[in-house]
Amino acid sequence: MKKYSELSREELIRLLIERDGEDLGGIRITYPGQTPPWQIVRRVSPRAQRIDPKLSLGTEEQQASNLLIEGENLQALVSLYKYRGQVDLVLTDPPYNTGTDFRYNDRWDSDPNDPDLGKIVPADDGSRHSKWIRFMTPRLWMMKEMLRPGGVLAICIDHRELFRLGMILDEIFGEANRIGIINWQKTYSPKNNVGAKTHVSTSTEYVLVYAKNIDRAKTELLPRSAAMNQRYGNWDEDPDSWAPGDLTGRGADTHWGQVYAVQSPFTGELMWPSEGRCWAIERKKLKALLEQWGCTYTNKDFKDGRAPALVIKGSLDKAKSAAEAILAAGKWPVGYWRDGGKGHFRLKVYLKDVKKGIVPVSYWGDEEFEEPDAIESVSWDHEQSGHSQTGLNELGALVGKDHGFTTVKPLKLFKKIIQIWCPPRGVVLDPFAGPERVGTPLWN
Repeated sequence: MKKYSELSREELIRLLIERDGEDLGGIRITYPGQTPPWQIVRRVSPRAQRIDPKLSLGTEEQQASNLLIEGENLQALVSLYKYRGQVDLVLTDPPYNTGTDFRYNDRWDSDPNDPDLGKIVPADDGSRHSKWIRFMTPRLWMMKEMLRPGGVLAICIDHRELFRLGMILDEIFGEANRIGIINWQKTYSPKNNVGAKTHVSTSTEYVLVYAKNIDRAKTELLPRSAAMNQRYGNWDEDPDSWAPGDLTGRGADTHWGQVYAVQSPFTGELMWPSEGRCWAIERKKLKALLEQWGCTYTNKDFKDGRAPALVIKGSLDKAKSAAEAILAAGKWPVGYWRDGGKGHFRLKVYLKDVKKGIVPVSYWGDEEFEEPDAIESVSWDHEQSGHSQTGLNELGALVGKDHGFTTVKPLKLFKKIIQIWCPPRGVVLDPFAGPERVGTPLWN
């Protein structure tokens, strides 16, 4: 085996690529004409920049803080390279490979400074996917370079290149840095355009969200809506608003020791968790909650193969009288019996103890959801993200209805993404802003 000093430059680069592939889990995407993105980027000449007084507004300091670059996308990104490591959020909507609106210049990777946008890639081009990947890869690499260590990339895409874009991002950012796959509802009524090749009406698109370093990235909480807070009220004399909470959880098959009955002091009935569920707190904590109703509980094994039940020790009549007195006095204990003592044992969840905001979920739908645990890979309904028609109307109100765009992302979608992944005074970069999807970054 050759020593590193004996290897050619190309061989060293290939070893680095292979090493990086192992660090990212050993998965790499390959395609015809593949070239390391940094080899392409370093040959790109930045755009000459100047201040145009006719297009400027505000003081000289204000003018210098905003930058609009017109030109080919990769060249514009290279022009912004001096700001690398300063962007909080890259939020972008790249050209999609639809076969009708994606332009590809066959010479751009051999001559990245060629200004020609190239021809439209037809739907029957057998290389259309690899051409799109070759177009996107160096740009995605540059986007990552622009991010702060805790920065986030949110990139819009539809179903045609979703899987390939995900593989590129897994390779460039690392699968471990994938925050989520947002599925947002672009239309809220099915279109009657289903043919033999489509079978279903497409009503959703996607936003892939990746962190430069997921350990340093921060996902902000969304504000709680009035509708969410309406769940909380006062059903007793408790001065603090609360909502019914569950003391059980899934997992009865693996936590059989947490499946047992508790005895009601009001009816004497033994009550079990619902089918497939178990008590979600320790036995001693549940026992302490039960005993706040004025009676003592003890374990009793019914020899039925289940964990011992918690039953009332002593007279049931005395237990009932004590529990009814507490019920009548108001301000019930944190663990309470539903339906005036006739229902199951529940938990009071106080509004003051709930997070000030809610963790965003990847399903942007009905805002009546509970506080979720994490962002996964589901979708966002139009109530939360807006829809394409809203975007068209918003753009038409600004530039007129003859703008020529057929699909426009709603402002609500972008506002929500910015709210979640960009600090209040952070920097947002859109590398594909501008008319005709030429690729004009906006720096603000």
